[in-house]
Formats: sequence, C-alpha cells, structure tokens
Amino acid sequence: MFSLISNDIGIDLGTSSILVYIKGRGVVLKEPSVIAVNKENNDVVAYGEDARLMLGRTPENISAVRPLRQGVISDYTLTEEMLKYFINKAVGRRTLRKPRICVCIPSGATEVEKKAVMDAASHAGAREVSIIEEPVAAAIGAGIDINKAQGNMIIDIGGGTADIAVIALGGPVVSESIKVAGDDFDEAILRYMRKKHNLLIGERTAEDIKVNIGWPENVTMEVRGRNLVTALPKTVVVSSDEMMDALLEPAGMIVNAVHNVLERTPPELAADIYERGIVMTGGGALLYGLDKLMQEKTGITTMLAEDPLTAVAIGTGKSIDMAGDDDDF
Repeated sequence: MFSLISNDIGIDLGTSSILVYIKGRGVVLKEPSVIAVNKENNDVVAYGEDARLMLGRTPENISAVRPLRQGVISDYTLTEEMLKYFINKAVGRRTLRKPRICVCIPSGATEVEKKAVMDAASHAGAREVSIIEEPVAAAIGAGIDINKAQGNMIIDIGGGTADIAVIALGGPVVSESIKVAGDDFDEAILRYMRKKHNLLIGERTAEDIKVNIGWPENVTMEVRGRNLVTALPKTVVVSSDEMMDALLEPAGMIVNAVHNVLERTPPELAADIYERGIVMTGGGALLYGLDKLMQEKTGITTMLAEDPLTAVAIGTGKSIDMAGDDDDF
C-alpha cells in the first residue's frame, strides 16, 4: 500500500560510513561508504558492507572504491548511485512523495563541495535538500543545547576529517576542519607495519588493528600479511604499546588543531569550556585513550558522547525536527 507521507531524512555522509536517520524512527541504516563496480561495463555489483568485504580481494575486472575522500565527494557519479541505493534501502519504495533530506558536511567544505553534496542528494531522490555543518550536528546529537548563550566545544573525528568547533547561540563561533582522522590512523598503522615488521597489510587489517588494540592497554594481536622481503605470508604479534608509537603523529595533529581553536576562542566562551569540558564524537573518537590524551594536553575535562558513532546522524536528523513543519523547512 502506498503512502503520501514522505520520510524526512538526515544523512551523515561520511568518508568511512553512511548513516541514515529517519524522522520518528531514529538511525535506521549504517553502512560502509564503499561501492564495488565492474570496470568492463561500469555496472555496480555491491554496496556498503558487501562492497567493503571486497576491498583488497577483487579480481581485475571489479573495483571496490570509496567515492568519498576526506569528507568530500571524490567521485560524483558513484556517490549519487550509493546515496540513491541507501535512501531506497532505508525508506523503501512505497512512498509516493520524495523525502526532504538534510546532509552534514565538514565545517571546512568549500561552496563547490557543498553544491556537489546538495546536487548528489537531489539527484538521488530528495524533494528538498539542506546542509548542516558536522560539529553542529554532532553537538545536537550529543544532547547539547546549542541555542544557549554559553560555549560548548565539540570534536568530531570521522574517517576523513576532524572537525573542531566552539558552538554558542545556535552556530559555530570558532571552528577548524583538518584532513586528519580515522583513515589517517589506518594509514599510520600501514606505514608502521611496513617499516617495523616488513609486513604488507591491507586497509581492512589496519582498521581491525586500530579497533582491537588501539591505544595502550597492554594487549596484543596476531596480524597476518605478506613479508616484503620474502613475498611469503607472515604472521607477527603486535602490541598496543607499538600502536601508541604508530598513532602518536596523527593524534598529535588533532590535539594541535584543538589548541588552535582554543587560542581563537573569546575569553567568556573559553571559561564556559573549561567549566563544561570538551565532548568528542565520531568513530575516530573511540580510539582507546584518545580522550585521555586530549584531556592531558589541554587540561580540560574531555568526555565521549553517549553514542559517538551515531551522534552526527542523530543531530542531522534532529535538525529537521527542529526546523518544524514542511513549510518551514
């Protein structure tokens, strides 16, 4: 049975994952931002998790790619295809009325990048499209009342970008977006394994290492890859202490960006932040010990949002609720 009621949608269009929030239902879909394409005829053969499982394992005629890089669209056509698929999967095909869609973007996105996102969402089936900056969406999703006259600092670490902002009276007062985030943690692990262990590993293995042992907690993990000297399969045991060495550089760059934002923050808002603390969101924020490192380097209490992975998607969706009825959107 068809319905005339459209579903308002909030989309966290991330470099690593796409999350879809539907008004009244919450986050209904979370899939990797990966698409697999047959290079011979350009047909899409897999989306999301099915495509992610193909990374590093495809035959020559199949290419598994991420059409978003560092928070922005790198392949417009594939991004549009992916959005269309996930919107249909989340909403279903029973609604006759196209949805209104709100998409979050990094705070440092250019006007050209913003337009690319809006066009992709529009062509993927949106009736109306609006955009919201990631740190604002993250703050809303973390349960912060952004409309009050008090400063709140939010750090959103996604796959491609880390967005840091001081928010007050409904918007960012000071913000910075750097292209250092979860993917850079993975790349740092890849480099470390090549340099220290002469071991070539893939993106998925690097991500598994990051998730399973991350920052120091006195744990170890067996890692399999290819020996760069003999070209034969090899297994090594990696410790969380080693991961601290591998991840210190990208983590330090995020800490420096936070310092830069704090230095530009008006004194009254800075006082609010010292009193209220810093809130971290995004998948990259789940790296074990990163919140403790941030607190140590800034001297400000740092805490994770209740659900760091979905905070941006929830905030993007709630911004539609806050916008009111259809005529007000």
